[in-house]
Amino acid sequence: MSFRDIFYKTLIDGGSCLTILKGLWVTVEISLLSVLIGTALGALVCAARMCKNRLIRGAAAVYIAVLRGSPVLLLLMLMYYVVFARSDLSAPLIAVAAFSLNVSAHAAECFRAALTATDKMQAEAARTLGFSGWQAFRLISLPQAAKIAQPTYQSTLVNLIQWTSVVGYVTITDLTRVINNIGSRTMQPLFMILVGMLLYLALAYLCYGAFTLAETISSKRADRRRAQ
Repeated sequence: MSFRDIFYKTLIDGGSCLTILKGLWVTVEISLLSVLIGTALGALVCAARMCKNRLIRGAAAVYIAVLRGSPVLLLLMLMYYVVFARSDLSAPLIAVAAFSLNVSAHAAECFRAALTATDKMQAEAARTLGFSGWQAFRLISLPQAAKIAQPTYQSTLVNLIQWTSVVGYVTITDLTRVINNIGSRTMQPLFMILVGMLLYLALAYLCYGAFTLAETISSKRADRRRAQ
């Protein structure tokens, strides 16, 4: 069978392309929601981790240690088959909840490490010039922390996209499951695996590109401010 025949049989015949797009959208949807919720929750956990209260700080440390050390698939299955087993939540929302918890733990530690690495002297200098604590944090510490945290945070998001490939274990028809189904139906598993890998790579590099674009825009804005 020629490559053209394989291409038509696996990606065109029977509307396979549309099925793949639907699975891809499920993967993107779960990833985006998990990133948004997980990042917001991670910021709260980071604040708790850096709190002066020893009890709150300890609870946040345990939260991070447990979730960072737990396999994502087992966490997903625990949420689906135990925690939300009798709830009316759909499987994709349960997956979002599981991935959000995992992302929050990684993001919290990433944010904490970045904030710890910022130049404290600059923030103190800003306070002596009349800046409030919030202003010094927002204008001095936060931009530094964001730049320090970016590589690790970016890797966390790309890892999340890869982790979503396990959602088929809880009956969700995502990109990986669609790829497996088409590969089995057409008896072309190798070709479909390669297609799936290319699609996941595309998602990962779209994520990298978004960060690069944001960094470029931020640099141009900073240059304009200096020019003024």
